[in-house]
Amino acid sequence: MEWIDRLNQAVEYLEEHLEEPDLGEAAKIACCSPYHFQRMFSLLAGAPLSEYLRRRRMSRAAADLQSGEKIVDVALKYGYSSPTAFNRAFQAVHGLPPSAAKAPGAVLKSYPPLRFAITVQGVEKMEYRIEKKEAFRIVGVSAPLKKDLEENFACVPQLWGRAAADGTIPRLAALMDGEPRGLLGVCDGLDSARYYIAVASSAPAGEGLEAYTVPAFTWAVFPGEGDSAAAVQALERRVVTEWLPTSGYEYAEGPDVEVYLNPECTKFEVWIPVVKAKS
Repeated sequence: MEWIDRLNQAVEYLEEHLEEPDLGEAAKIACCSPYHFQRMFSLLAGAPLSEYLRRRRMSRAAADLQSGEKIVDVALKYGYSSPTAFNRAFQAVHGLPPSAAKAPGAVLKSYPPLRFAITVQGVEKMEYRIEKKEAFRIVGVSAPLKKDLEENFACVPQLWGRAAADGTIPRLAALMDGEPRGLLGVCDGLDSARYYIAVASSAPAGEGLEAYTVPAFTWAVFPGEGDSAAAVQALERRVVTEWLPTSGYEYAEGPDVEVYLNPECTKFEVWIPVVKAKS
C-alpha cells in the first residue's frame, strides 16, 4: 500500500510546515495533484484537509499562548493578519477566545497529528468491475474547480441546480450517442480543473456548451443507489477505505466520473481511474 505511505509522508511534511504549509509540495510528495490529494485526504480522514490543518494550528496556538506568547504574535505565526480572524478561528475550535486560554483551569482542545492506517473490515459486499476504455468525448456545461475542496461542495450543486432549471439536462440527453450511457458528472482536477455535467457525444457543442475528452484509462466501476450527493460520497469513501487497500490497484491521476443511469439520478455508477499497484 505505497499510496498510503506516500499520503502519510505528505501529512508529515504538512506537520513540519504547519505555519506555512504548501499544498502543492504536499501533493508532490503524495505523487498526485493538489485536488486529488485533498480529495483522498477527505475520503480517508472523514474531514476536509483545510479543517484538519485549522485544528492542528489552533492546537499549537493554544500551547503557544499557554507558554506565554502574545496573541498578536501567535496570530501572525499561523497566518492570520487580523487578530479578529484569529480570534474567530481559535474560538471555533476551542469554544473560548485566545485571551481566556491563559486563565487557570481553561479547558482547551488538542487535535493530535493524523496518520493513516487502513484496517480492512469486510462487513458488506461491494460490487465492481474493471473496465479498460479508450478516450471518449463529452459535451456539456462546466464550472471551475476551486483550490479549496470545501468550496466545491457549494459550486458543484449550484451547477446541477442551474442545469436542471434552465433545460440543459434534457438538451444534453438529446445529444447522447456514446458510452458510457447516462448523464455524467466529470471531475477533472488536473489540466482544466473543471467539473462537467455532460453526456458522451460526437455531436458539435452548441451554444452555451463545451466539449472535453476524457482520457483513456483503466476504470474501477462501482454501482450505487441514493438520491443525494451524500450517497455518491459515501460510496467513494467505501471504495478508498475498503476496496482499494487490497485490490492490487492504486488511484490514478485522472478524472473521476459519476454516471447517472436514470432520470431521477437515484441509480448511478462511480468510475475511478486506477493503475496496477507497484509491487
